Amino acid sequence: MKKLIHILLNLAVYLFAFLYVSPIVWTIFSSFKDEADLFSWPPKLISQPTLVNYLQVVRKTQFALFFRNSFLVSVSATLITVIISVMGGYALAKYQFRFKNQVSTFILSMLMIPLQVIMVPIYLVLSRLGMINTLWGLIIPPAATPTGIFLAQKYIVSAIPDSVIESARIDGANEIKIFFRIILPLTQPLIAALAVLSFTWRWNDFLWPMIVVGSPKLYTIQLALGLYAGEHIVQWGPLLAMTVLSMVPVLIVFIALQKYFVKGITTGAIK
Repeated sequence: MKKLIHILLNLAVYLFAFLYVSPIVWTIFSSFKDEADLFSWPPKLISQPTLVNYLQVVRKTQFALFFRNSFLVSVSATLITVIISVMGGYALAKYQFRFKNQVSTFILSMLMIPLQVIMVPIYLVLSRLGMINTLWGLIIPPAATPTGIFLAQKYIVSAIPDSVIESARIDGANEIKIFFRIILPLTQPLIAALAVLSFTWRWNDFLWPMIVVGSPKLYTIQLALGLYAGEHIVQWGPLLAMTVLSMVPVLIVFIALQKYFVKGITTGAIK
């Protein structure tokens, strides 16, 4: 009976993994098809692979500009998010101040508020600051996330003993040195996890850029995907090709940081 249950659980895991990966695999293979093969029946894997869809994306669109905009927004927002999250989490984890528990509870409660609820207030603030239709309007609002501060607080509480910080203070280190020479080096898994999460969120974000950005010169790569989806006609080949190209940076970041990502998530949220 135990072996049977083990086999069934493994089959269920493989089934869910297949269901999760199959759309991605279909997208990759379909991006190398022409229109005839794309809608042929019965479906063909790839009868005659072609790069025409990728060539059309590179030659007929400002792909380099869209990629640059997404890269600038994602990297800048990620750097700001990591700095603010680690500093905020460190303060809540190791400092004692009035209303500390209330502040932690407030930040935790912010996790339950969806973005759609606060979009209008954020838009009005950005409008008064003159950040509408600018890349800064995409970078600044999501920089300080309650998720990042919450993960940083839990990780620092679990992974960094108070004795380490007290020893540094006894040796004469000020708070700035403690943060940059002790906290940051010891929170590398946390930083990797925050970097992966933040970069993925910013790179794949569509709704907020669609609201803030109006000029095609400021389009991110996710907004640029909409150029191939008209009211009556969808250019499926180039759309799938650009979709595959948009996956590459996220995969590179995750593969490069996956070792630290898993450790950062488990230590900060489970221990």
